Amino acid sequence: MNSEPLYDPSTIELQTSLGYYLAKARNVLIARTDRALGPLDLTSQQIGVIMMLADGRAHTPLELSREMSYDSGSMTRMLDRLEKKGFVTRERSESDRRIVELKLTPRGADAAARLPAIGAAVLNAQLKDFSRAELDTLTSLLARLIANAPAGSSSTACEIGEDDSA
Repeated sequence: MNSEPLYDPSTIELQTSLGYYLAKARNVLIARTDRALGPLDLTSQQIGVIMMLADGRAHTPLELSREMSYDSGSMTRMLDRLEKKGFVTRERSESDRRIVELKLTPRGADAAARLPAIGAAVLNAQLKDFSRAELDTLTSLLARLIANAPAGSSSTACEIGEDDSA
């Protein structure tokens, strides 16, 4: 392993730094995903909620917030939008009235069933001209980068952008 610094503070340039390329790649992928999700009336920010509920990985706003590393206020706003659009419902738990349980509506379940095909199409388009070996290398390198996160930090943390209103 290389213990020598890879970036020199005196010569580092924003446009050639890893952070710049990671942010740019994320933004390009989000924009492409948002375009593909347009017919479903969903955004890339919202599909995580739909898939978590569909997969049974979360059942309450608190579980979603923890799984997706969103603050409760942001999650509440996102759930408000998804409920208004008819993708999710909120119901009080019968066993504990303090708990709000989330369920996909038929529209939400239909979207969840369609999302894997949309996601694969978006990724395949973005990875055009990549070989399987290149994808495997990229994925492996990004996994290593993520593994270097300091102990105790959330390696899956994501924050809702300013424009999650769609």
